[in-house]
Amino acid sequence: MAERASAVIVGASGGIGAAFEAVLVEEGGFEVVHGFARSRSGAQHLDLLDEESIAAAAAHVARGPQPRLVIVATGILHETGRAPEKALRELDAGWLAKVHAVNAIGPALVAKHFLPLLPRSGRGVFAALSARVGSISDNHLGGWHGYRASKAALNMLVRTLAIEEKRRNDRTIVVALHPGTVDTALSRPFQGHVQPGRLFDTERAALQLLDVIEDLKAPDSGKLFDYEGKEIPF
Repeated sequence: MAERASAVIVGASGGIGAAFEAVLVEEGGFEVVHGFARSRSGAQHLDLLDEESIAAAAAHVARGPQPRLVIVATGILHETGRAPEKALRELDAGWLAKVHAVNAIGPALVAKHFLPLLPRSGRGVFAALSARVGSISDNHLGGWHGYRASKAALNMLVRTLAIEEKRRNDRTIVVALHPGTVDTALSRPFQGHVQPGRLFDTERAALQLLDVIEDLKAPDSGKLFDYEGKEIPF
C-alpha cells in the first residue's frame, strides 16, 4: 500500500469486521486502520440507519491519510423473535424494510460518503460483504426471501456503483464478497447444516477475503467473488 494510506472497516464490532480490523492492524501496510460500528462511541460511531453518522465518520477519515481500502462488513439475517422467512405467508413489511435498510441501503450510503475519499488515480478498493444466496441465478431452494432480496439489491448496487466510479478512477475496484459460512452470531442458528471443513473462524474468513482483495484487478470491479476468489454470477 502507498505511504500514509488508511483502511476503513465498517461493522468492526461484528465477528468478521473485528477480525478484519485486527488483521489489518497486526499485518501493517496502513498508517491508520479506522474501525467503525454502531456500538462504538465518539469518532468510531457509525450507524447504517443514520446517514448523519455515516457522513461524520467519512469526515473523520478525510482528516487523516487517504483511504485505499474500505470494507463494509455488516449484515442482518435474523434477530430475537424473527427468523428468515421459509414461506410466502411469513412475509412482513416491517422486517423486509429493516433487512433492506441494513443489507443494501446502509452499504450504499457508506459508498456515497466514502467512495469519493478513495484516490482519483491509482488503486483503491471498496468491498461489501454479500452472500451467495443473493445470486438470482444460483437460487434453487427459495426461502429466506428478505435476506436473498436484500443481498441481491446490494449486488446490483455494487455493479452500478462500479460503473459510476470507473468514470472517476478506472483503477478503483468496487466488489461484493461472499465469506462462506463463518462462525458468528449471524450464522450460528444454521451451522448444523454446514459441511465439515466449511465453517470458518472469523480470522480465517478475514484472511481469505483479504487475499481475494489483494488479487483483484480493475476488470473485476462490479462483480461478486467468494472466499476462494471465484466469481459468483449475479
